[in-house]
Amino acid sequence: MIATLLEGNKRFVAETFEKEKEFFTVLAKDQKPTVLWIGCSDSRVPVNTITQTRAGEVFVHRNVGNIVANNDWNLSAVLEFSINHLKIPDIVICGHYGCGGINALLEEDGDDKYIPIWLNNAYKAKARVDEKINALHIDMPHEQRMNLIVEENVRLQLEHLQEYPFVRKAMTDKKLKIHGWVYDMSSGEIKVVKNSIAGQ
Repeated sequence: MIATLLEGNKRFVAETFEKEKEFFTVLAKDQKPTVLWIGCSDSRVPVNTITQTRAGEVFVHRNVGNIVANNDWNLSAVLEFSINHLKIPDIVICGHYGCGGINALLEEDGDDKYIPIWLNNAYKAKARVDEKINALHIDMPHEQRMNLIVEENVRLQLEHLQEYPFVRKAMTDKKLKIHGWVYDMSSGEIKVVKNSIAGQ
């Protein structure tokens, strides 16, 4: 696979980079993305492919389960850079159906050490969905339940995002909107699960 990646880069240089050299030359001098995308690391959810965007248009942070953790210095730096320096006006948190991270919320036994700790940041989404299902006294198919947890996790991470003081300030100053989406791998479509949230 490593050889395939390098061969792919050669094709990119020959077939794309050389033909659009002026575009890439300008892009090399500066970036002006207008969206920060916080998504899952899943290899089946390539941001530029599913949104048909070009290099330089989307600033990207990905992790298992598209989680916003307040103790994640990596994400904190990405947010600070996006808002304070790139002046990005929109943040999208995008989950996806069939997420392995969300499925792992149901695993009680296993040898993993770090994944369960990380997923503590998403556990409340599972608890909220299960509470609603239990209140309805219904048996819900597993896939439908997992899809609801994926959607609720996006809403939960939007809440976590607003715990950052500089995020709240940018929203209050009408300089930032945040959005909650879910990507459906079976249809290729993006579903809006939370409309844009701006400062009050």
